[in-house]
Parts: sequence; structure tokens; C-alpha cells
Amino acid sequence: MPDSEFALETFLPYLLNQAAEASSLAFQQVYKDRYGMLRTEWRVLFHLGLYGSMTASEIGQRARMHKTKISRAVNRLSKRRFVERVRDDVDRRVEHLSLTVKGRAAYQDLRQTAERYEAQLLAPFTVKEVALLRQALGKLTNTPPDFFT
Repeated sequence: MPDSEFALETFLPYLLNQAAEASSLAFQQVYKDRYGMLRTEWRVLFHLGLYGSMTASEIGQRARMHKTKISRAVNRLSKRRFVERVRDDVDRRVEHLSLTVKGRAAYQDLRQTAERYEAQLLAPFTVKEVALLRQALGKLTNTPPDFFT
């Protein structure tokens, strides 16, 4: 028997997921076609491109990605010579990650594409709507509800 009292189409987590998927599909095709990257790989690439040398743990904290996903992404990027790894002198379990020349070139290319793509996505909105959207999403991202605690 169908449940007509719950509107999935207006359930905020569902809407956010739908918006994220719809807005990322075209860009996902770019980094996949040009560089054979998966979503986690381009996210690692962009963190290293934006912030410079980082450890996998630092990327995980910033990107809110699980360490296993980061490890797989780093392995693939390293094998394809986008990322280089340097062991820490003090703690041999830690690797400092940075982009290679090839990785920096891919980052620059994808960053320019990302900037153009974002402008295209935001074109239907007014400046005020864009600011409000960023503010609202920032609040949701940085202050998770305490419902389950």
C-alpha cells in the first residue's frame, strides 16, 4: 500500500542529493573522459592543487572522505603519475602527497573547466540568490543537526 503522507520529492536530504547528482554529472564526464578519473580522485587532485602538499588524513578531514577512499584514489593517481608520495622523516607511516608536473597540468585544466561550469550552473540565479544558496549550503555543511545524538 503506497504511503501518500511522506513527500520524498520535498524531503531535504533527497533534494540535496538530487541537486548534487544533477549538478555534478556533466563535470564528472569531463574529468572521466580527459583523465580517466573517478570522483574521489578529482577531489584529491583538487585538494592538492588548492592547498599544496598534504597528508591523506588532512585531505580526509577537509574533504570529509573516508580514509579508504582517499587511499584508493591516491594509489590510482600515483600509478598514473598525477601524485607523488614522500614518506615523513619522523613518522614512516605518514606520506606527504603533492602533485607532479602532470598532476598540476591536469589540475589547472580541470580548474578552468570547473570555473566555467560553475558559472554556467549559476547563470539562472541572481547574485543575491547565489549568495543565499552558498550561505544555506554552508550552514548545512558546517553545522550538522543533532537529531540522532
